[in-house]
Amino acid sequence: MSEKRWKGLVFASIAVLLLLAACSQATSSDPANVASPPSKNADGYTDITVQQLAEMIKDKDLSLVNVHIPYQGDIPETDLSIPFNEIADRLAELPGKDAPIVLYCRSGSMSTTAAKVLGSLGTTNVLELDGGMRAWEAAGYELLSR
Repeated sequence: MSEKRWKGLVFASIAVLLLLAACSQATSSDPANVASPPSKNADGYTDITVQQLAEMIKDKDLSLVNVHIPYQGDIPETDLSIPFNEIADRLAELPGKDAPIVLYCRSGSMSTTAAKVLGSLGTTNVLELDGGMRAWEAAGYELLSR
């Protein structure tokens, strides 16, 4: 093989590797490029990030439920306020068992408890906002007050 041809192959190989590296970085660091939805954890619900919730709210194909007590504000587009410790007793207020329900509270602990309860009761599409309203505000989004 001639030196010129060998250098051409090396150059082409490097170019392909750089292109592949650039493509993999663009898809792995950009949440909008992630094709698969978040998966459920062992407790039967799915943790979501503030950014994921912000995108979901745009489509509004969900029920957004504030489970924090005492009341300390709402994320815009909130549909219901149900105290976390009453969630099992107020199932009739929630959409069907397969409808997407996003739970949140101030920090994430009350919504985690409520999400576990709904998961144990057979609700199949429960999502919980990781970090709650604190994470929402820290990301620069507003909270509404009554």
